Amino acid sequence: MRAVLRTAGELFITAGLIVMLFCAYLLWGTGAYTEQQQLLLQRELTEQHGDGQKLLGKIKLGSAVAMLRIPKLGRDYRYAVVEGVDTEHLKRGPGHYPGSALPGQIGNFVLSGHRTTYAAPFNEIGKLERDDEIIVDAREARYTYRVTSKEIVDPSEVDVIAPVPGKPDIKPIRAYITLSTCHPEYSAAQRLIVHGVLKKTEPRKE
Repeated sequence: MRAVLRTAGELFITAGLIVMLFCAYLLWGTGAYTEQQQLLLQRELTEQHGDGQKLLGKIKLGSAVAMLRIPKLGRDYRYAVVEGVDTEHLKRGPGHYPGSALPGQIGNFVLSGHRTTYAAPFNEIGKLERDDEIIVDAREARYTYRVTSKEIVDPSEVDVIAPVPGKPDIKPIRAYITLSTCHPEYSAAQRLIVHGVLKKTEPRKE
């Protein structure tokens, strides 16, 4: 009986260590992958800015769209946004919903990002409050959005990413931004949504 208990105890300890290592990988190991991919995406953005071309037409899935900065979340908060919101895209950083507006355009510039794994770029967007700034550096201009609202919704409530957030039947006349991530942490039961409107546009010099 003692031998059985000892063996069972050892198995539980081993299983616990495996679970701990797996959790550590999810929280920190995946972040290393995202950091590497961010370097590639940010280099792509630098090359885009250097070639003097405008951001026109459809963006290829997996390509860099713009640089996202949120001053409220710290001076070092910088993430290159990737085109696409599939699993592989979001491992690289915040993803832009294909078909939603591009930075600065009339309509809704919709971004999705991880809250816990893969560097967790949207882990702290719940701290954003009304009038906080969200800065998007695109090839043709810098766009500064102002946070207008924050809400928690079910995954089925897709109206939040409509061209006019929450009003899918209305044609947009302004430029919006929407950030979306899972809620609560370590769960995908709901979505935390942050909305904003375009406050200022600063075109880049040729």
